[in-house]
Amino acid sequence: MMRQLRFYIPYLVGAMTLWVVMLATSGAIDSVLAAWPAALTMVLGSFIGGASAEGGGAVAFPIFTLLLKIPPPSARNFSFAIQSFGMVSASMLILGRGIPIEARAVFFPAVGGIVGLVLGTYGVVPLLDQVWTKLFFVSLWAAFGVGLWRANARTHRTVARALPNVLHRGDIALLVLAGFAGGVVTSIFGNGIDLLTFCVLTLWYGIDERVATPTSVVLMSVLTLCGTFLHVGVLQDFGTIEYHALLASAPVVVIFGPIGAYVITHWKRLSIARLLYAIMAVQLAGAIYVLGATIEHLLFCGIVLAVGSTIMVWMSKKTVTTR
Repeated sequence: MMRQLRFYIPYLVGAMTLWVVMLATSGAIDSVLAAWPAALTMVLGSFIGGASAEGGGAVAFPIFTLLLKIPPPSARNFSFAIQSFGMVSASMLILGRGIPIEARAVFFPAVGGIVGLVLGTYGVVPLLDQVWTKLFFVSLWAAFGVGLWRANARTHRTVARALPNVLHRGDIALLVLAGFAGGVVTSIFGNGIDLLTFCVLTLWYGIDERVATPTSVVLMSVLTLCGTFLHVGVLQDFGTIEYHALLASAPVVVIFGPIGAYVITHWKRLSIARLLYAIMAVQLAGAIYVLGATIEHLLFCGIVLAVGSTIMVWMSKKTVTTR
């Protein structure tokens, strides 16, 4: 058992030591205690982050921006920082326990993702309208859910445990491109590369969700560390709101993130898929409700959902015809 925790325990000790130092030097204990809603949010967020292709930021960002009325840039920065504790701790458990991942689906998307993260931060984020952007991505996530559901509804769907032994240039380009697009999305919300890569793995390559999920967790860990460094060390736009929320939530996520990663290894493949369906449906419905979507917004969501679903279903059929 201790061998399985050989990466997680040292990380946990180091992370909690850092947290104690940060808390002791913050001089803002009352503000940290007042940020308890963030900690409560991340009980679910970190569990979902460890257990699915949806990073913890996928829960934190909408709740922070839609319910707690925290500015989107602060919510994004918090998502990066808190995942540096939660998803990285989940990754340490995944690697220590030897849970199967597709390492090439971490490396190649990470290369593209880091480039997309930087370009997105400087060139895309300043241009976006937050409401339309949020509706676009929750609708796109829902479209992926439709595609995955249709793929799993076919009794003849075959799944693989890994990418092809030899990756051709087209495969590498696809993985890098998916990572690049995911990096741009991650620069906006603090997560996204995990789900986009998961989409490519499961629908295009037919990878088993039990392999694609931990792979996406490890990949998101890489990007979240890069994003945290970018905003804390380079841009230095990490504000007091997200800092106090981070201090309130860090002890929670280093426990519940690995719990999610552990629990999911005992689930069946279709159970993991059903969890994703539920998360994506709740995200879409919640965003439409809380944002007070207009007819124009609903029409936009419908178009994205219809077009996206068509593409996702085509991708899943491509898997069946080419394997």
